[in-house]
Amino acid sequence: MQRIRLRYTKRGRLRFTSHRDFQRAFERALRRAEVPMAYSAGFTPHPKVSYANAAPTGTGSEAEYLEIALTAAREPEKLRLLLDESLPTGLDIVDAVEARTSGLADRLTASVWELRLDGVDPADARRAVQAFNTAESVEVQRMTKNGVRTFDARPAVVRLETQSEMADRPTDQPCAILRLVVRHVTPAVRPDDVLSGLRAVADLAPPVPAAVTRLAQGLLDEETGAVTDPLAPDREAAEAFSTADATAAAKAPA
Repeated sequence: MQRIRLRYTKRGRLRFTSHRDFQRAFERALRRAEVPMAYSAGFTPHPKVSYANAAPTGTGSEAEYLEIALTAAREPEKLRLLLDESLPTGLDIVDAVEARTSGLADRLTASVWELRLDGVDPADARRAVQAFNTAESVEVQRMTKNGVRTFDARPAVVRLETQSEMADRPTDQPCAILRLVVRHVTPAVRPDDVLSGLRAVADLAPPVPAAVTRLAQGLLDEETGAVTDPLAPDREAAEAFSTADATAAAKAPA
């Protein structure tokens, strides 16, 4: 059985698709592309697809991950192209590698987010970010199925900073861009929790909902605060395997 790991995006209006919507669209794409999927056992078999840490509905993403199991081997890049052609524009398969290591989900320990705050003056955003970063704790509330839950959002935030204004903004209205690096903890601290924290510590309240995009997710380097590519170990293992095969072929007697 071959396992393939894929990175996909949620762009434009398709950021509003739920995780269940994506699951349905992806399973249709598997059928259209005639992918030789492995299925679960039981009375209602399902394609063996493992999803990892999906972004919340309404947020865009450049870094969503999943893994599929195949009954016959396929070349990852060719499979990526077939699946990408079978999905609507905005749900794009942008990377594919053969799984040669274990624990993809274990390598998704942090995310990098961009938060676009239309109608917010960058100077006000900088003051709010400074207040958030210097606070020892930032308590926020979130509505759950069991009622309102209060928790400290500050420890999960590795970095929060303002970015340069975008030169291609469609209007002359103020706009602040924030970059957020957040650890994946329990309970999960989401971008909207950080926005709630900015409102709590600095009364920063964007007049319109923030446009939120996940730029990356992967293993957090605690020393540098960087988030590394979670598919890199599989690529490195594949390269090592290919090198070993080439070396063995070169040493084989003619």
